[in-house]
Amino acid sequence: MNPAFQGLIIIIIGVSGCLAYFYLSNQLLDKVLFPPRGENAGRNINRANIIRPWLFSFPVILLGGVYLIYPLFEALRLSFTDRDLGGAFVGLANYQEMFSQKRFLEAMRNDILWLTVVPTASTAIGLLVALLTDRIAWGNIAKTFIFMPMAYSFVGASMAFLLIYDGRSEVGALNAIWMQFEGGIGSFLFLRIFPATILLGFAALAAYACYLFLRPFFISEERKGEIITAALRVVAGAVLAYLAVMAFLNVIDVFTITWTYGKSQSWLTIPFWNSFFLMAVLIWTQTGLAMVILSAALRGIPQETIEAAIIDGAKPFQLFSRIKIPQILGTIVVVWTMIFVVALRVFDIVFTGTYGNWQTEVLANYLYRTLFVDLDFGVGSASVIILVMITLPIMIYNVYRNR
Repeated sequence: MNPAFQGLIIIIIGVSGCLAYFYLSNQLLDKVLFPPRGENAGRNINRANIIRPWLFSFPVILLGGVYLIYPLFEALRLSFTDRDLGGAFVGLANYQEMFSQKRFLEAMRNDILWLTVVPTASTAIGLLVALLTDRIAWGNIAKTFIFMPMAYSFVGASMAFLLIYDGRSEVGALNAIWMQFEGGIGSFLFLRIFPATILLGFAALAAYACYLFLRPFFISEERKGEIITAALRVVAGAVLAYLAVMAFLNVIDVFTITWTYGKSQSWLTIPFWNSFFLMAVLIWTQTGLAMVILSAALRGIPQETIEAAIIDGAKPFQLFSRIKIPQILGTIVVVWTMIFVVALRVFDIVFTGTYGNWQTEVLANYLYRTLFVDLDFGVGSASVIILVMITLPIMIYNVYRNR
């Protein structure tokens, strides 16, 4: 059977099955179990309304338990056992072995980069685009084109960028541009000044974000929240401060690195920098999501506060940093954490681009290789638990903020 036709049949059956389930559930409650007639009509209506939400959510609860809850507890059990020893309990031996592996430590280091650079860059660019597109007449058209990468699968987006990063200058757009540099003033501007400016801008952005997270500790009027919020602020501030310092120090490397002009580069085989080339794929796909949500938040700011600030003499940057940002800070945090979770689960891009080679390993790819290639279920399950432990605080924080 043609795959497209097969997929269409599955969609029709799935949607029809859902509609049939909800329709028959209503009929069962209202016609058979608790009919709204007779002496107990009012009591039956109340009982039906109490049961109806549970009946409607039953498929989700069932599937969630079978495909999420049970695998999680099974992974926790397997992380303390050894398959080669017949499933014998080995305590923390799998965790000790995992933390002793160079590939795991490399994956953790790269995950820290992904989890800080991708959400921060996507949120910042999305916010900037949302501000700029709201000021131009054809802003909605621009937003449409910027949002379009969200429709791409990660594999499709990766394949598109692989063509850009191709080592042949007649195929790879990046190498075609690279071959134009010869060491003159253009090379100095684009290979020294331009990346140094980006790094300094990122350092300033990270430092400002660090200030926003840590400001409540120094201003008593803003000192509120629970211990969990305070702890998360400290962790976020420390990570952002580290990134700001590292970005600033890398400016020195930009001016001291020696470029090999006139020779095509294999961009995805260059250690450290290749991770950023892969991150560009995810940033490209997630910027549209950040732009749409933050654009809606910006339009929700009361116009009276902006007009009052302008009358009081606020400059454009003050208007942005002291009026708009504080009012949409909650939305910014939600967008950042949403993209954080996406970056934590990144697998397709690394698997398609480098398969984790050349020091680009991430935790999800390490998990796949350990479980399904090496068939080491103990260490692989331990890496699943580590992934859950990293995700859990962000989920708790999101639930806390939503409440």
